[in-house]
Amino acid sequence: MKCLMLVAGYATRMYALTREYPKPLLKVRGKAILDWLLEDLQTSDQIEEYILISNHKFIDDFRRWAQEKPVPIRLIDNGTCSNEERLGAVRDIQFAVDAAGIDDDLLVVAGDYLTDFSITHFIDYAQEKQTACIMHCCEPDLKVLRRSGVCELREDGLLLSMEEKPAEPKSHFCALPFYYYPAADVRKIKTAIAEGCGTDAPGSLVSWMCQNSVVYSMEMPGLHFDVGDLESYEKAQVNFPGILK
Repeated sequence: MKCLMLVAGYATRMYALTREYPKPLLKVRGKAILDWLLEDLQTSDQIEEYILISNHKFIDDFRRWAQEKPVPIRLIDNGTCSNEERLGAVRDIQFAVDAAGIDDDLLVVAGDYLTDFSITHFIDYAQEKQTACIMHCCEPDLKVLRRSGVCELREDGLLLSMEEKPAEPKSHFCALPFYYYPAADVRKIKTAIAEGCGTDAPGSLVSWMCQNSVVYSMEMPGLHFDVGDLESYEKAQVNFPGILK
């Protein structure tokens, strides 16, 4: 499979730190957020190539970062220079698929998320299911659910529906930004966009896939840290324990 790292956002809620520097390269426990992710993913023997899609504003920062890595990383510049020009996560995925000529199974990961467990557990789950897969956690806070992707699940993990930022959440299951798409589903992304799939949040593609493919969801086996604003970044610096299992 190929691994696509999404780092093309502008982190407007953290402009005090990210106006001139990309959020995924901010450090937690002395290491860039993106380094935690990449070092974990390298422990899997399933990933054949790493691809990173950035905006044009920060592409040079990621280029310098990639030069120091022990594995080659293909960099893709989506050409945007401001938040107003952004393509949105789903269009970024399709842009990378076209630019890199991807016709393989695809692991898509957000570059600003931390987990205290190895993402290789999710890769193993996806390999076992051989379908599109996501990951979820139980979220008791209604306010958090209303600004998240909320999953409606069958008992065996089949994803029945997913709704981004629902006013009335159908469950307490909240999706995390880690996605696996078999090659056959990667080929459907262009159709999803053409049919009006939302393109800003990556979960919108999952919502479309629920109606046009088979999607399973794995329950998260640990903690996650969404570095979305200054407060959550400070919490991650204090509470993130590293990758424990």
